[in-house]
Amino acid sequence: MTFVQLIEYETDRGEEMDRAMDDWMRATEGKRTMSREIHTQDRGDSRHYVDIVEFPSYEQAMVNNDLPETQRTAERFRELCSNEPRFVNLEVVGDRS
Repeated sequence: MTFVQLIEYETDRGEEMDRAMDDWMRATEGKRTMSREIHTQDRGDSRHYVDIVEFPSYEQAMVNNDLPETQRTAERFRELCSNEPRFVNLEVVGDRS
């Protein structure tokens, strides 16, 4: 079953966050289990972001989470955020297009 994680955070350092994500993408090429990531920014508050990250399953998300590169990037993200990121873990129970 598809698994989606929402990561909500605030930062004044958006460009540094983008570079950290680009570095992670390069470092995890061929081993990450993420299917896709949608990076969004709040139109009403440019410091507020929500990333929507999709995985084939919860189990595959945990494999991805356990990668050393993911752990290092998560720590870097926390340093760049204004407050602790909020994670929402969601099982996809329907997908309508």
